[in-house]
Amino acid sequence: MTDISEKDAHTQTLALTGRRAVVTGGSTGIGRAIAVLLASEGATVFIGGSDQGHVDDALARIREVGTGEGIALDLSQENNVSRFLAAATDAIGGYDIVVANAAEAAEGLSDMDEAAVRHAVSLNFTQYLLLARAGAEAMGADGDAGGDIVLIGSMSAYALGPKSTVYAGIKHGLQGFSIALRRELGPKGIRVALVEPGLTGSDMQYPDIPADKQREMIGKDEMLRAEDIAVGVHYLLTQPRRAVIQRLTIAPRMQDGE
Repeated sequence: MTDISEKDAHTQTLALTGRRAVVTGGSTGIGRAIAVLLASEGATVFIGGSDQGHVDDALARIREVGTGEGIALDLSQENNVSRFLAAATDAIGGYDIVVANAAEAAEGLSDMDEAAVRHAVSLNFTQYLLLARAGAEAMGADGDAGGDIVLIGSMSAYALGPKSTVYAGIKHGLQGFSIALRRELGPKGIRVALVEPGLTGSDMQYPDIPADKQREMIGKDEMLRAEDIAVGVHYLLTQPRRAVIQRLTIAPRMQDGE
């Protein structure tokens, strides 16, 4: 039997030490978990959130394990994506990881007025496009340094019920966008990945699923912890540059339906 060394049996694993990451929606839930894990692995992080208190609380946790800065901005508003990235550049000197995560739930189309629809699309979709566009431009300026754009979608893309029209449509659109963007930016040294979480415990589940019910569901493997998604993001960021985890779907073992 041929002796195979451990090095030959595994693949290259990239370190996050020295990398700089921006995370929208990084003050609560999945975004916060991602920012904390990346910081604990040596990355410098810059987070955004809509509530200053949540941003401050998240930064306190991030600074327990690593280095981070942040700002409170509503990314659904015009020009705030560029303001967020400019603030990140000022605070941490640039970035080579972009995590587009900020999102809000939406009702069925028939239950939303025009202002609510425009807000949902702006935050849940337009923000992702603008963040990816500006991030790719900034990272491309670094030549061969390489970069990563991670889009946090949702398994709601497959939940095509009558109350999911707007949110499912947006998340389904992210699937096509991520595929096309990967092909567009790959030759420029930038990887693009889409992460689609299933039911995950977070503030986004309120008021339908209160905190005690979320804990119960997590204990029964019917719901994920935000940290489960963060580990998935860590996995795709640490693969060798030749490898792109194009789409990563993470579901609770006991989640009903698709």
